[in-house]
Amino acid sequence: MEVKKIPPLLAALCALMLAAGCGSGAYVAASMPAPVSAAPATQAPDHSFPVGIRLVSLARGPGRPLPTTIWYPAATGTAGAPPRAGLPVAAGRFPLVLFSHGLSSLPELHAEMIRRWAGAGFVVAAPAYPHTNRRTASFSRADVRNQPADARQVIREVGLLDTRPDDPLAGHLDASRVVAAGHSAGGYTTAGLFTADHSPALRGGIVMAGGMRQVFGGSPAPLLFIHGDRDPTVPVRTGRAAFDRVRWPKAFLTVSGQGHAGYLVPGRSGFAETMATTTDFLRWRLYGDEGARRRLPADAGQRGAATLDDRL
Repeated sequence: MEVKKIPPLLAALCALMLAAGCGSGAYVAASMPAPVSAAPATQAPDHSFPVGIRLVSLARGPGRPLPTTIWYPAATGTAGAPPRAGLPVAAGRFPLVLFSHGLSSLPELHAEMIRRWAGAGFVVAAPAYPHTNRRTASFSRADVRNQPADARQVIREVGLLDTRPDDPLAGHLDASRVVAAGHSAGGYTTAGLFTADHSPALRGGIVMAGGMRQVFGGSPAPLLFIHGDRDPTVPVRTGRAAFDRVRWPKAFLTVSGQGHAGYLVPGRSGFAETMATTTDFLRWRLYGDEGARRRLPADAGQRGAATLDDRL
């Protein structure tokens, strides 16, 4: 397992954007840990954590490198401060969130949203996909079809860090509790995980500005869709069509007056609602927090910038 240092340029970008990340990993073909069937006994955190960062070198075979940034709750530091490399992991066992970026994007471009998730008590792993990330020399829009398999690989490998005695996450990660989330092409990647053979460890999904033509299958996993109603890139009707095909518990957050990604930017209209509803959803699905489930409608409408079609 190769440990990489944080490049100075990336470290500067992390500080500027109030997040980003870095640490260690390897290619191992292994099955996902078996999930628990009942709601997890671990209670949702009642406070925010400082956040640590690391970069893990993963791959799905020699031709598909998947460098993965991990944000995690830290034991030292200041809650709300920019993430820092090398911080010890906070006490406890934390569920996993897999985040998938869009076309010509990078994990660190979503760092503020991800930092807040990690600070709320989740380990967040975000791979840079080999042929759709902003820095690739071999960009291919068509490669999105291969990314669900990449995402599964990342979930498996990051989950294995909990079993490695020499890894900082050992004993602190519960890979039997997973939610997948993604934006745009990453939303399509996320939707593509929910096929008939998906692991029961996948407790839910968050699809932002994405969709899918597939028929969702396998064990029911609640899904939260988020879409700007003026999205010129992926029209809101595309997200609604995917939503309509889901026969499981589901919800659709429509962000008024927003396009493809504005509601993911701190300070923009819809950001507060997006953060509140996604955090509620994660707490509900990964910690069994029924209070968070009940807060979803109120949090979605807290500032009048969004509406929630709640069928959860």
